Amino acid sequence: MMSEENKVYSTALTKISNTYAPMIESQLVGNGIKMDDYSKQCVMSAISAINNVLTAKNISWSDPQLDQSNVTQNLLTIASLQLNAAANPREVYFQIRSVNTNRKGDDGKYIWKKQIEMGIEGDGNDAILSRFGRDVKEVKQFWEVRENDKFSYPEFNGIELTPPKWSPTGQGKVIKVVYPIVRENDSVDYHIAERADVVRNLIAHIKNNLMNETFGIAKSRFDADYKQKKEIDEKKQEIIQKAAGKDLDAILDDTGLQEYISPAWKDPQSRESMIIRKMRNNITKKIPKDFGNAFLQLQYSEQDDSYQRVRKEIVENANQEIIDVEYESVEYDPVVTEGKIIENDLVAKEVAKEVPTGTAPIEPVIQQETTTEQVIDKSVDPFR
Repeated sequence: MMSEENKVYSTALTKISNTYAPMIESQLVGNGIKMDDYSKQCVMSAISAINNVLTAKNISWSDPQLDQSNVTQNLLTIASLQLNAAANPREVYFQIRSVNTNRKGDDGKYIWKKQIEMGIEGDGNDAILSRFGRDVKEVKQFWEVRENDKFSYPEFNGIELTPPKWSPTGQGKVIKVVYPIVRENDSVDYHIAERADVVRNLIAHIKNNLMNETFGIAKSRFDADYKQKKEIDEKKQEIIQKAAGKDLDAILDDTGLQEYISPAWKDPQSRESMIIRKMRNNITKKIPKDFGNAFLQLQYSEQDDSYQRVRKEIVENANQEIIDVEYESVEYDPVVTEGKIIENDLVAKEVAKEVPTGTAPIEPVIQQETTTEQVIDKSVDPFR
């Protein structure tokens, strides 16, 4: 019985893979990207990981609420950037989000869709940097510098670099992450991220979690009127200002802010891992990449947190107000010019004012059509 269940499960997953794989490969080839064996393996691993997420939420692949175009887009990103969901440590993760489509059904209620949200883990950014980093030959193992470690920053004497020194003790919180990057000319750059700078990541996370918050002022932010929206925005700003005046650990320990912070940030077992991951991302994301293909560049840009926030805000707030423009037709009285009536011509009024009494009537000017052959002298070379 167990073997039959496994057989059915494998067959169902294989059918799903056979449905998406040819479509993904076709779109990649159409954008000038060859789908190699490793890209195919990444797609298979992603489908398996997405299947686990859907199964945990009792959602089938054929569920009408599941946004199929969103699934396809995620698989395209996986294949083009070669991110492996089965790697350890993993390079990418998936989660389900309910998204308002800003469209209403026959019952007058907003239509919601289930979307697969993809996020690139720290090791995924390392893989992208190794593969597409501009003038990057090798990405060395990063350093986790802790509070009780001995560490000296790199120094410059002109263009001569004195490398940093690090004596690890393994004690205390991680306060720095250092990435040694070997360039194509075999020189080594040292990129450093500080724990204190993760505050910006955390505040951006809080802002994202506050997006649908109404504080009981309205049923939902989509039902709020202008006055309610203004009141909601003021309360959000109060929370952001409260967080902005504190350091990282103080924000995470603040009970008044914890309800707007996800468990991955505040739970003791995952808190430090999240902070380290953000420090790593702050380094790897800012190092220039050369994808050599506009489609690859687009796929990478769409995974950027700031890009996603801006796009999400535009999509959710676009076309919220209907602007009615009323057009008013203007009628002019007939103008008499030396016995001739010119109907509704504002220019004619000005002409009538300028015509002296007793002068000959002004003949209507007929605009003569000109053709290209009449204007262009073919004997002259325009590019000479």
